[in-house]
Amino acid sequence: MAHDTECVWDVAEDRSVYIVEMPDHAGHARLMLLVDDLDAEVAAIASRGIEPDRVETYGDGVRKATYRDDDGNEFGFGGMPLE
Repeated sequence: MAHDTECVWDVAEDRSVYIVEMPDHAGHARLMLLVDDLDAEVAAIASRGIEPDRVETYGDGVRKATYRDDDGNEFGFGGMPLE
């Protein structure tokens, strides 16, 4: 569930855009996409020589791989637990 400084828009079935307001971090981006197969996405990115800064698993089983650039921008891929 989004908080006062967050927005979540459902753009299609099981497809959402998440935005968080961070005024003290203005000028830097944070983006996360949910994908069907997180392991395949991370492997495809790794084949280009890029590794995530961290991989997390949340209490509901959702996983997230986070990538950062030198400017502090953050790009994440999230994956729902396999059923």
